[in-house]
Amino acid sequence: MDTIGREFIERTKYNRMESPDQSRGVPQPPLQLPHDPAQKVIPLPAPGNIRLAGFDVRKAIEQRRTVRAYARTPLTLDEFSYLLWCTQGVREVIQSSTTRRTVPSAGARHAFETYVLANNVDGLPPGIYRFLALEHALVQEGAAPDLADRFMRACRGQEHVKTCAALFIWTAVAYRMTWRYGERGYRYLYLDAGHVCQNLYLSAESVGCGVCAIAAFNDDEVDGLLGLDGEERFAIYLATVGKK
Repeated sequence: MDTIGREFIERTKYNRMESPDQSRGVPQPPLQLPHDPAQKVIPLPAPGNIRLAGFDVRKAIEQRRTVRAYARTPLTLDEFSYLLWCTQGVREVIQSSTTRRTVPSAGARHAFETYVLANNVDGLPPGIYRFLALEHALVQEGAAPDLADRFMRACRGQEHVKTCAALFIWTAVAYRMTWRYGERGYRYLYLDAGHVCQNLYLSAESVGCGVCAIAAFNDDEVDGLLGLDGEERFAIYLATVGKK
């Protein structure tokens, strides 16, 4: 019997791709969603100025574990900036149409917008922030006192959502990918999410942090908390991070 999953695989096979909007000369979507000019932009420490102790890649891979229990020690702003850069940092903008980043992405489309629930980050009031990768900065999107509780409930009661230093939420802007790849682009969104989260796991090891990736969440509730429509923009993957 056919299932939705099998149908998705069949209908997004490469040989079934139709001409995407790119091939028809449709202008590409912006590299980054705009923000309200009234929102205060919060600069982050420049990645090149952040000094970290050397850490062997092999050691990071060997020590990588999923961690759900965190110390109450806050993340420093330098560490927080470093983790954002490692997961979506922009290394180069090419002709205002393409970015090269610290993670791979199909066709360099980089279709994610990163939101972070900051619970315990030095210098940041608790709340929801969106990472502006092009500027390496933040804008605050929400600051309700019960946000951590609401995200914990949306993640099926996983308590580490509330006790972590920060909850990373990667959201997809689908058209940024489907503009080039059509319906097959949805496959690439999930592949890209894996690249991003693995970078968080490994970079967190170098600053004494642990990570727990989260796929068990109520999609509609998380999208609602972020003001996403659930169709053109939607949450695709989450991860908690905090000091071990």
